Amino acid sequence: MSALILIALVVLVVVGIVVMSQQRSGANAARSLDDAKADARQAIERLGGQVFMLVGDGPASKQALADAGERYNAAGSQIEQAGSVAQARLAKQTAIEGLYYARAARTAMNLDPGPPIPELEGQKSAGAVTEDRTVDFEGRQVEASPGPSSRTPNYYPGGRVAGRPVPAGWYSEPWWKPALVAGAWGIGSMFLFSAMFSGMAGVNYDANAFESGAGDGSDAGALDGGDGGGADGGGGDGGDGGGDFGGDGGGGFFDGGGDGGGGFFDGGGDFGGFDF
Repeated sequence: MSALILIALVVLVVVGIVVMSQQRSGANAARSLDDAKADARQAIERLGGQVFMLVGDGPASKQALADAGERYNAAGSQIEQAGSVAQARLAKQTAIEGLYYARAARTAMNLDPGPPIPELEGQKSAGAVTEDRTVDFEGRQVEASPGPSSRTPNYYPGGRVAGRPVPAGWYSEPWWKPALVAGAWGIGSMFLFSAMFSGMAGVNYDANAFESGAGDGSDAGALDGGDGGGADGGGGDGGDGGGDFGGDGGGGFFDGGGDGGGGFFDGGGDFGGFDF
């Protein structure tokens, strides 16, 4: 009888330990999710401070602010639906990418852009536009520039779209958006990339590397998932008078604003002859 009692006690102790371990694990998971949500909400609030305070004074700044506002709305929706740490981080990344667009708007308006924003995932390997380029593509001219102008009002902070690198810069049209909406690049994308970036100092890979999704090797040639993921944390996106701090991360499925047609985007637009 005593042996049975001893066995029963051992079983009860084991069950108690298992239950306590599960409770502790659940509490830790809930605490991690709460922390991740709070972190994301800070970035979203910071982005909101930029979006509601700034007013564009030209095509480039207005477009950048439209993109920033779209990410603000998207991040707000994402954080409300977040049920995991990963989903909360995605909301933060979307908000932080919006801060890049807000910073671009400030630059276009000749305002202090604030301290540098931490690098987006895939941004380094994507490179950047370092000179003005104009190419003829499918019956129209597509331009790229390192700075904003009335001819290049569409900003992209650099990163990956549908698995391929898109250099940071200002463009006459958001040529990456059809791939963003469809999740795949059109047949002519390789030719456009080759014509626009061949030999450019800031883009250290060729059209074949673009086609395969590889960059310049600085990220070990890996595919940085999504349209730029994000680094946690951030420096201040200062100078807005509203105490708004910039962070960084980025990426998301929300490359929007004035030119985006269909899909996730509100504005109408003509993407020309992109095929899917």
